[in-house]
Amino acid sequence: MEESLFETPASAGDPARHGVPDEAGGEAERRQSPLAARLAPSALEQFAGQEHILAEGKLLRRAIESDNVRSAVFYGPSGCGKTATARLIASRTKARVFELNAVTAGVAELKKILEAARALKEAGLAPVGTVPPAPQVPGVIRPASLLLLDEIHHFNRTQQDALLPSVEKGDIVLIGLTTENPYFYINSALLSRFLVFEFKPLEPEALRKVLRRALSDEKGLAALRPELTPEAEKYFVENSSGDARRLLNAIELAAVTTPQGKGGKRHVDIGVAKESIQRRSLRYDKSADEHYDHASAFIKSMRGSDPDAAVYWLAKMLEAGEDPRFLARRILICAAEDVGNANPNALLIAQAAFSAVASLGMPEGRIPLAQAAIYVACSPKSNAAYLAINEAQSEVRGGAERAVPLHLRDASRDGEAFGHGKGYKYPHDFDGHYVAQEYMPEPRRFYEPTEQGFEAEIARRLRRLRGEK
Repeated sequence: MEESLFETPASAGDPARHGVPDEAGGEAERRQSPLAARLAPSALEQFAGQEHILAEGKLLRRAIESDNVRSAVFYGPSGCGKTATARLIASRTKARVFELNAVTAGVAELKKILEAARALKEAGLAPVGTVPPAPQVPGVIRPASLLLLDEIHHFNRTQQDALLPSVEKGDIVLIGLTTENPYFYINSALLSRFLVFEFKPLEPEALRKVLRRALSDEKGLAALRPELTPEAEKYFVENSSGDARRLLNAIELAAVTTPQGKGGKRHVDIGVAKESIQRRSLRYDKSADEHYDHASAFIKSMRGSDPDAAVYWLAKMLEAGEDPRFLARRILICAAEDVGNANPNALLIAQAAFSAVASLGMPEGRIPLAQAAIYVACSPKSNAAYLAINEAQSEVRGGAERAVPLHLRDASRDGEAFGHGKGYKYPHDFDGHYVAQEYMPEPRRFYEPTEQGFEAEIARRLRRLRGEK
């Protein structure tokens, strides 16, 4: 690796710099590579999905076609085409290509690449590739080096800072690949110099396109002559979780382990499909963005009064191994913040579910969790109590400073000698167990009950006590 960092631009035409085998000696290696590697797109037309960034006329596609790709970060889940897109860019560019994986690379290795890139730029050398040079555009300087940095989110702040000068000066074009949200894991200074492209899980139609190409392409499984039943194809697509690599690994396993039948074909039915892909892979990482995204969807579904969506997100998080106590806390919060006094029982049921989970454990704990989540979702909603405490806290921090009136102060111990409690009216001594008196100097209303559920009755009572219509 160390010697290859300083190869002259003339040697950059070696296809190995792109991580692909050469024509002379690579056929056997290609055959032994996983199906996903063999079918990596070699042209933009071969991509499935990601039309929002790779369709005709889209920015990234125009940049690739004109060899004017700028520093960027590609982020999204596994198997959606990030690496394939980066490799395609590397195969078309006139720049010298370097590749690093942030999991295994250190600062020393990174600095060697950056020094090599700077030397290439200062020498004015642009390697000769295999495609015609892109037209020269006034004011556009194409760096002589392209760095593909996989798992960029694993670089710490110091390592990311080391990249900044080279990116800023244009010594390199940097393409970072990550499964994590770059706005959380990449320094803001570095991110401000990136274009950010989000790759999304593949839709079923895109997965079907990948599957059918795998079955018919000579680089794929065509020689094995697999024949899928409609049920098997549907199962593969639905259980791939938008991940083309997972899909291809499963269909390859099914094809190579299924014996030939009549006519030399390999019959892959639903039984073989289920054995090959088995349990659906859930896109959920308790320590990453998926954790927060799913929790957000869960709460918003309860708040939005959709019990079916709420119980689905609950089930998905439980299936992925989420801590049930975390989910019970989310239900408690929603019951207080979003249901409030529109249905006071929601908080009681949420608290009961929290206690039940602690007592029962899993898997039985899923039942009270589901009951509570559905109850909260189906309850009338009011955030009036939530707004009231926010307004009151804001008043405490920046409003008028109020002392406790003498008649409300504690008269025990020696308080009575100082007039504490003098003049206090005990509400139960009056009709209706209510009497008007001052409870806060410079009164201000924080709680404005809604007309939802039980809170409508609260609103009517307060209007009556205040003498309002």
